[in-house]
Amino acid sequence: MKTLREEDGAKTLLLKLPAGFHMEGHSHISTEQRFVLEGSYVSDGVEYQEGTYQIIHAGVQHGPFTSENGAVILVIWDPLSPAEK
Repeated sequence: MKTLREEDGAKTLLLKLPAGFHMEGHSHISTEQRFVLEGSYVSDGVEYQEGTYQIIHAGVQHGPFTSENGAVILVIWDPLSPAEK
């Protein structure tokens, strides 16, 4: 994981998932945006391949989150809830 920006509750990072990655379901206090730069991952039974985008609003349970062959993902956490936008 490499942090690119962190300020005022917002964070942007590059997340490198190894082959065989698995994370249980969870939620966040901020909105999470994901853009797949390389590889692919599966979240909630949906496969996100290179070039795809996913948005998960604050407080929404998501996962499990897996990657069979690994992936590099741009992740942006936004401190605003959907009602504040």
